[in-house]
Amino acid sequence: MSAVPVSYTVAGPPDAPLVVLSHSLGATRAMWDPQVAPLAERFRVVTYDGRGHGASPAPAGPYALDDLVDDVLAVLDELGAERAHVAGVSLGGMVGMRMAAREPARVAGLAVLFSSAKTDPQGFRDRAVQARAEGTAAFAPTVVSRWLTPGFAAEHPDLVARLEAMIAGADDEGYAACCEVVAGIDLREDLGRITAPTLVVSGAEDPALPPSHQEVIAAGIAGAELLTLTPAAHLGNLERPLEVTGALLGHFDAAGGRA
Repeated sequence: MSAVPVSYTVAGPPDAPLVVLSHSLGATRAMWDPQVAPLAERFRVVTYDGRGHGASPAPAGPYALDDLVDDVLAVLDELGAERAHVAGVSLGGMVGMRMAAREPARVAGLAVLFSSAKTDPQGFRDRAVQARAEGTAAFAPTVVSRWLTPGFAAEHPDLVARLEAMIAGADDEGYAACCEVVAGIDLREDLGRITAPTLVVSGAEDPALPPSHQEVIAAGIAGAELLTLTPAAHLGNLERPLEVTGALLGHFDAAGGRA
């Protein structure tokens, strides 16, 4: 399958190094809102809706992880960018890892947040079946309960409602096809091919992809740095925005290069 024209937004100085922010399964680019303005002070920041999500098209599946990488590369090509720093949460982190392994010349720095190189596939296959049968709204509350720690969720009901609406707004078939991508990934052999400076971020209370997943990633990428946040669940960039934003700024500044 060829790349699809995903919907994206650009912020920051046009001549600054480029940072691409890739969201999690079921979310949209809006999940990066706390990070965009601070990053855009130093970088040209691209946020996008992955295929099947938000304002992007949802072509018929099946999708491969390489298709999702191709979507990002098409955005870089459209912007005339040879290289970019890439940060991704969950599925977005999988896209980033595969892109860094497959196209090392295009990735100046990599940040992999709350992600995995190899998932337990059955849960994602089951969710794909449910998305097609009942629609994504049917399980939105269950998924969001894994995105934030219970205490934080209780204190931020408006955020919970927005996140549930994100999931409910995903295209049912597009979401299901992306679930099957997550179910099928095995990036363990790719880790050793990643040469970009890499930051791995883990949420100590993440029930979706617990810290053991990020430990495998950090151990497999030469020189990778592992940062564990607590309390933080699966979308720790929302729960711990200052720490995540600061870590990204520091990492991409240190990675250097004209992205």
